[in-house]
Amino acid sequence: MGACCARMTVPLAELVELAAAVIAAGIVTGLLAGLFGIGGGAVIVPVLFELFRMYQVPEEVRMQLCVGTSLAIIIPTAWRSYQAHQARGLVVPEVLRLWTVPVILGVAAGSLAAAVAPAGLFKIAFAAIGGVILTKMLFGRENWVIGSELPSRPAMRVYGFVMGLASALMGISGGSLVTMLLTLYRRTIHEAVATASGIGVPITLAGTLGYALAGLPHQRLLPPLSIGFVSVIGVAMIAPVSSYVAPIGARLAHRLPRRWLEIGFGLFLLTASARFVLSLLYPGT
Repeated sequence: MGACCARMTVPLAELVELAAAVIAAGIVTGLLAGLFGIGGGAVIVPVLFELFRMYQVPEEVRMQLCVGTSLAIIIPTAWRSYQAHQARGLVVPEVLRLWTVPVILGVAAGSLAAAVAPAGLFKIAFAAIGGVILTKMLFGRENWVIGSELPSRPAMRVYGFVMGLASALMGISGGSLVTMLLTLYRRTIHEAVATASGIGVPITLAGTLGYALAGLPHQRLLPPLSIGFVSVIGVAMIAPVSSYVAPIGARLAHRLPRRWLEIGFGLFLLTASARFVLSLLYPGT
């Protein structure tokens, strides 16, 4: 309590220091997100975790602040991506119609967990969900399928809830998970990516609101200019910086084979997941 109050009495120097660190984080995030061709949530959360650790954000709220801030950062990317895919007619409307409400309910459940659950839950969630994604990245084959058609409406609604919950716990827009699931039901990669971008809009909007509200009771533990578990300075500085730098990573990505990128992103997720497991085993690291 005393440390946080001291922070608030001398905010200017602290804010300048935080701003410099966030700009550096934005550069790293943009390069990695552009290089690996993803929305960035799976990259943003580990980067923010190290940033907030250096800034001495308390362990009990650090991971939640990372997840909430990540969801807020991704909002403009998710919206622009959805508009672009919708204009090309690639979004599967049936999936959006069936998933929107269950997805929001799943995000609400994840936000509620942020208000009451220990930080370790979110580290475990990142490691577990990241493990599923990296397994598909590293070992997946095009002939991996669950079925030739999408399942029944009740099953689809369950899938939607799980997508929302997993995304809210990990701090992602759901793109990797939704794309992976739809391709397992023989949807083309273009349809899967386009539909995933549409699902990302309610996930990021509901998730940002949910984490902002969930963090209000913990406000005294959070750094300056935080609205609940959303760092305003993190959003304001990482989003434009990462957007500016991402094309550099994207140009580099075009020079590398797709399989190399899949392996690279899989190994990045493996490293990030191992980092969170390590911090669970050895708190404070």
